[in-house]
Amino acid sequence: MMSDTDKDKKDKDGARGRLALLSAEESARADKIAERRGISGFSLMRAAGARAAESLLRHYPHARRVHVLCGPGNNGGDGYVVAKILMEAGRGVRIFRLGGEPKGDAARAARESEAALSSLKDDGEEIRADLIVDALFGTGLTRSMEGAAASLARRLGGADIPVVSLDIPSGVSADTGEIMGEAFRAARTVTFFRAKAGHWLMPGRVMRGALEIADIGIPDAALDEIKPKTHLNDPDLWFSDFPFPEADAHKHKRGHALVLSGDALHTGASRLAAMAALRMGAGLVSLFGKEEALAVHANHLTSVMLERCADSVALAEMLKGDSRRNVVVLGPAASVGVETRDYVLAALGSGASVLLDADALTSFAGGAEVLFRAVREKAAAGRGGVVVTPHEGEFSRLFPEVRGGKLERARMAAALLGGCVVLKGLDTVVVSVEGDAVVNMTGGAYLATAGSGDVLAGMVGGLMAQGVGCFGSGLCGVYLHGLLDGGIGMVAEDLVLGIPGVLRDLRDSR
Repeated sequence: MMSDTDKDKKDKDGARGRLALLSAEESARADKIAERRGISGFSLMRAAGARAAESLLRHYPHARRVHVLCGPGNNGGDGYVVAKILMEAGRGVRIFRLGGEPKGDAARAARESEAALSSLKDDGEEIRADLIVDALFGTGLTRSMEGAAASLARRLGGADIPVVSLDIPSGVSADTGEIMGEAFRAARTVTFFRAKAGHWLMPGRVMRGALEIADIGIPDAALDEIKPKTHLNDPDLWFSDFPFPEADAHKHKRGHALVLSGDALHTGASRLAAMAALRMGAGLVSLFGKEEALAVHANHLTSVMLERCADSVALAEMLKGDSRRNVVVLGPAASVGVETRDYVLAALGSGASVLLDADALTSFAGGAEVLFRAVREKAAAGRGGVVVTPHEGEFSRLFPEVRGGKLERARMAAALLGGCVVLKGLDTVVVSVEGDAVVNMTGGAYLATAGSGDVLAGMVGGLMAQGVGCFGSGLCGVYLHGLLDGGIGMVAEDLVLGIPGVLRDLRDSR
């Protein structure tokens, strides 16, 4: 009989396979692995074209005139297959070819297509079509899109003609989601085997429209060889580790989070973080800071405790004196400067896990190596974990030399820091010390409101207090935070009040 632990591992392994996000290189490797297992490249091409054509006929049944844009590579080959099937279904199809004669499997697909063929030129020809199929470059584009393809992408951006892209909109990087020069904005994208990171990273996430993943016969076992390290966030990755209370639960079993307060005129951010940590299930939460700030908090709080703490030396003593205080959240409206740096270093020198946000990060701008060294020393001594939760501005101040796409930058930052990085945005990325990365799928533009990040810091800190690891706390925290998006008129206080509801939904979903 399979134990619960073995079942959890099998379920997680299955989820990781289903939720894998591939790079362009990994996607090409999947094709090669399938070919080694006896599935020819042309068979994959025919399957890709057939699945895409089925989607087009299903979602655009009234599109009678279809223009198919075919590039010189395998993405173009998929387009030729689509064109042939649409013709057989009675649609009027015209193929626009970019570049010279296709080669290999794409050449065979072109010969079999038998559709009217024109060259794609940068001549501003009027587009008379009900639907455009973008099969120009897919994941194979490695430089900026230019010339006739770029010109057409610009013209279609202002036209009321739906575009369906095969694999990924041409001009969007499959690895970073960034636009390379120009890109097609698709109403729908049909991709194959697994989604790509660029489908979920901005701006690729909005450029691809509705996303459909088609099975073209590549065996799931190919992932065992590829071993992807990027996934899409989903409860299947972490639900079994969520700290729902046991029957014998009491507050001291569920951790004690400390949250640093700002001064008397800047208490709101830390209060949001503290309340979020408590609502996420931390057994005890205390705000600590100077007495004049605590007096302000006392007018607002009942379940969150208050502790006087004059300076970083007092914090070190506080943590040393009670090991049950197992998480410290620092940063929300803490102020930027030496005092906040000292609080951070005191927390890192303790046995508690630490979450750093906002001012706690910016306080190390220009001197980040001091922070990195303290985090590495903490890890080497086995004294708890560290999570940082920067937005892009805070990230650039702390890691000014780190360049590249969002995934690449977050991975480099996690390696430099020696801790878990939660790089926030519509496409929040969570990266472990080992470089495993997850792209979040929940949330929307209305979460971009004052205090939203403070609530997230508290949610993640509250999970850490309950014994969830740094990476798992980040995954769960950002996913549930995204579910709190209540739309227009929402403010950060609403997020805190919404936490019990999303936790109930999470519990009841299984």
